[in-house]
Amino acid sequence: MEQYKEEFIEFMVESDVLKFGEFTLKSGRKSPFFMNAGAYVTGSQLMRLGEYYARAIHDAYGDDFDVLFGPAYKGIPLSTATVIAFSKLYGKEIRYCSNRKEVKDHGDTGILLGSKIKDGDRIVIIEDVTTSGKSIEETFPILQAQGKVNILGLMVSLNRMEKGLGGKVSALEEIKEKYGFEASAIVTMAEVIEYLYQRPCRGKVVIDDKIKASIDEYYSIYGA
Repeated sequence: MEQYKEEFIEFMVESDVLKFGEFTLKSGRKSPFFMNAGAYVTGSQLMRLGEYYARAIHDAYGDDFDVLFGPAYKGIPLSTATVIAFSKLYGKEIRYCSNRKEVKDHGDTGILLGSKIKDGDRIVIIEDVTTSGKSIEETFPILQAQGKVNILGLMVSLNRMEKGLGGKVSALEEIKEKYGFEASAIVTMAEVIEYLYQRPCRGKVVIDDKIKASIDEYYSIYGA
């Protein structure tokens, strides 16, 4: 595993973004782990987060694209932090763009924030995590409405590796099958488990035998 991925796993735990225990998800599933990207709240956290995303996007899609699109609302700080990191790490100016939940009819009009999108733009979508792929259902037509664009792929921070709405493959695989572009993550839960199992992080072991057994049981039901 690349060093930045190992650092990112520790970063999620240290930032209280990735937690282990017992959580009820929106889907109603009882999960032994939970991720909340809203817990990244400080300048240094967002700076580091943008750099981890930038490295993962560069690994997956290179730097030959024009726009990084972050769906409202969590995608707004993700996209801005990551284009800043792209400029810093790779010297490449990527435009950021997000959508509004409501169309603005005065001043800076329209549904988009940041850069406009035009014919020929190559776009990477950035999100925190996706379980059902619902947000892409909303994002895809917005992007298609802007012109003849090329969506290279989606990058999320964590692939939960669970069955999507279809009940057979993961949400990321469903997105690839439905929309025809790649869907990637900075890290997968398999990598998280491999790295953290019985390894002290922030002074304690966060995945011990009990938590590992709960995760294994969860994946025996919901794993993709």
